[in-house]
This record gives sequence, C-alpha cells and structure tokens, in this order.
Amino acid sequence: MAAPNNSPIITTHTCSFASHAIMNKLISIISFFLLLSPFFAMSNTFFGAENTEGIKYDLFPEILKKEAVTRLNELGKVSDANGYLERTFQSPASIKAGNLLRAWMEDAGLKTWVDQMGNVHGRAEGINPSEKALLIGSHLDTVIDAGFFDGSLGIICAISALKALNTSGRLGKLQRPVEVIAFCDEEGVRFQSTFLGSAAIAGILPVSALQVHDKNGVTVQGALRANSIETTEENLLQLKYEAESVWGYVEVHIEQGPVLENVGLPLGSVKGIAGQTRLKVTVKGTQGHAGTVPMNMRQDPMVAAAELIVFLESLCKQPDYYLSYDGQCASSTVKSLAGSLVCTVGEISTWPSASNVIPGQVTFTVDVRAMDDTGREAIIYEFSNRLYHMCDRRSVFCNVERKHDANAVVCDPGLSTELKSASYAALKRITGEDPGDVPVLMSGAGHDAMAMSHLTNVGMLFVRCRGGISHSPAEHVSDDDVWAAGMAVLAFLETLL
Repeated sequence: MAAPNNSPIITTHTCSFASHAIMNKLISIISFFLLLSPFFAMSNTFFGAENTEGIKYDLFPEILKKEAVTRLNELGKVSDANGYLERTFQSPASIKAGNLLRAWMEDAGLKTWVDQMGNVHGRAEGINPSEKALLIGSHLDTVIDAGFFDGSLGIICAISALKALNTSGRLGKLQRPVEVIAFCDEEGVRFQSTFLGSAAIAGILPVSALQVHDKNGVTVQGALRANSIETTEENLLQLKYEAESVWGYVEVHIEQGPVLENVGLPLGSVKGIAGQTRLKVTVKGTQGHAGTVPMNMRQDPMVAAAELIVFLESLCKQPDYYLSYDGQCASSTVKSLAGSLVCTVGEISTWPSASNVIPGQVTFTVDVRAMDDTGREAIIYEFSNRLYHMCDRRSVFCNVERKHDANAVVCDPGLSTELKSASYAALKRITGEDPGDVPVLMSGAGHDAMAMSHLTNVGMLFVRCRGGISHSPAEHVSDDDVWAAGMAVLAFLETLL
C-alpha cells in the first residue's frame, strides 16, 4: 500500500523535472536563434537578394565592393614617386604591384605566373582545361600623376568576381578555363611604346621592341633583366597565344568620358574602339621684325596655322557638309562619322618664339579619331587638300607628316550582347529594380583590347567615372559602381557555368 501512496509524488516530481528540461531546451534554442538573427539579417544582403521572380542571387558586397575598393586604394598607393601615382614598365612600384596582384589572384583560387614580358597571369582551369580559354585583363602601369582606377579597376573586378565564384564553390564548375592577365605596359610612358604586354600575348610585338630604350638608355630587355627576367627574341615570340586556344577577351575599364554620368547609369557596353591617326604639321614663313613688316607684306606661319586649326574644327564638327559637298564619300561613311569623329590639336610650337618677332616656323599636332577608318582617311585627305590651298594663298610652305596610325576595332557583337545582358542583370540584382536599357558606347581612347583583337574576339565594359575625368588624381569611381562592375563580371562568368 506504500507504493500507491508514493506514486503520485514520484509522478509529480518526474513531470515537473521534464517540463523544466523542455523549457530550458526551448530557451536555449530561442537564445541561439536570437544570437544568429543579426547574421540572418545580414545574409539577405551578403548572400543574396530576391528579385521580382523570387530567384535568389548572391551579391557578395564584402568581396565585390568592400574588399575590391580596399585593394584599389592599396594598389593606388604603390608608386615610384612621392606625392603622386606613377608606375611604369618594370619599375620598383610595378614589380610590387604585380606581386600584390599575384597574391590576390592566388587568394581567389587561381594558379599564377609571371611571363617573359612581366605580365602577371592567374588562371582557373574549370572542368574542361582543354577548352578554349576566356581571357580577362587590363594594365597595371599608369601615366604620370595618375588616378587609382585606370587599368587597375579591370584587373581587380576580374579577380573579385572569380573569388566570389570560388567562395561559393563554383570556380571549379566553369565550362572553360578563365585567365586574368595584368598587362605590364599599356600607357607607354617609359619606352614611348604602347601595348608592350598585350601585343606580346597577341603576337604582334616585333622583336626589335626589346632594343627600344628609355631616356636613360636602358632597353626593354635590360629593364626585364634587371628584374631577373631573361627575355630573348626566341622566348618573346613564344609568348604569343595560339588563336585556337582562346575563346575571347574581355576588358573592364573606366569610361574616361562623361556619357555614363550624363545618362545616370554606372555601366555601358562598348561597340568599338576608334581608329586613330596622328599628324605633325609644319608651316614655314618669313621671319621678321614685329614692328617693321607691313601686314599686307607678311608671310606669317602663325596666322596660317591658326586658320588651318579653325578649319580643322569646322571640318570635324560638320563632316557631312565638307565631304558630301565634294562628293568624295558614300553617304553611309559620312553618317558614320557623325557619332564618333573627334579631332584635336594638342601641341603647338613656334620658332623663335619671341614676342617681338614674326615667327619663321610653326609646328602643331593633329589627332583624328573615328570608328570608320574610311571616313577617318577622308577627313585627313580633305584637311590635307585644303591645307595646301590655304598655304599657297598665304605664300607659306606647309608639310604634313603621318606619325601614327591604328585602325578601328569593332567589338564582337556576341560578346558585347552578353556583357550588356550581364550589366543589366547585375544592376537589377543590386537595386532590385529595372535599370532600363544599358547604353552602348564608342571608345575614343586606346586599350589593350586593340592589341588583343589581333588574337581573338574582344568585348569591353565601361564603368562610370566622376566628371569623365581620367589620367588625373581626380579620377574617381564610386564604391557602388565598383560593386556594379564586379557583379557584372560575375554575372558574365555565370553564363560559363
């Protein structure tokens, strides 16, 4: 009888103990989730955001924005000069920058190496190493007194996008190899020879380039040797990639112009890179005393040069008037110039350059750029033709020398379309809104893509820069636009998964 009397007491204590245990466990679980709630709140931004269709996308702001901006700022402080940014071919700062980039490539899971021209490579083989590779690149060198973004932005965005793939376990799932290249020299500051790095990869750099020397007499070959890179004519030729091994080349670059800022969008697809011709014009007259030679008896090369420069401006503002008037060009050629033709006189010098002397000689440069090579040639022909007539009328001697020619490069329509779609997708993911039509632009500046076009199809993506300013310490890209550019590269790479 004792047991029945004790049973309720035992049962009561057991139930009480169980309820306390359950309550404690619930409290622990609730506390655990409360501790994690900030993480889950953050993960909506870090790991993904839902679009209007309910699809979740990773946004990776820690990699594509915060870390990318930090690296751009770090790279921008690697300089050969005190007080301003200068990084030229194989300089100490260039080597340091290359080492930084190589470490960041390895951090993204890439296999790295430096080639015989000093280009820094990082490669992900994907699941099909024998497939044609996608190359993504830009340049690590700078002009004198440069900004932080010209060249560097394209390299950092590519590395960041590949790191985002690696972080999410997708780098090894790429259907073809992807290789990032930080080209050693695009600006040509040290040796006055642009595209040393990309031209070597494309196979268009002559072996004679190794013997080009800088102002101190150091050759390209000597500069490489000073950094323990032994480059001979034979292994320079071996740097050329075979066209059969390359699928395409993509370059992200600051716009270096005001169009994207004017339309209010951070990204734009590039349809092509303008062809360029540089002329040197020499006008010779009769040197004389500024106070004793009557106006109607002068053979003044300065006023002749002024007239020529003003005519060049009119010609390039209204090519349809001058070219169609003489019937020299097809209407399609004339129309093509309307949206891309730009002409610049950047240098003028006089001899003897004294305030009380009528000059004996004036020289000036002419830079003509256009997407249509035939149209560009028509402009040069028209300018030269009118020049000789004007000089004859003023009784001065004129001569025109062609100093540089580069044909226009048309970006591959397929790559351009994919980059435009990737830009649209990136902007929509980040903002959650329809960004509208991504603009298509023409590049008036030269880029490594010009050299790479001799090897493979090329595509370019422009990124908005404040005021359109470049080649200046005032050059600036916002943190959000850096993020958008990295996200666009990521969206493009995701098409290869």
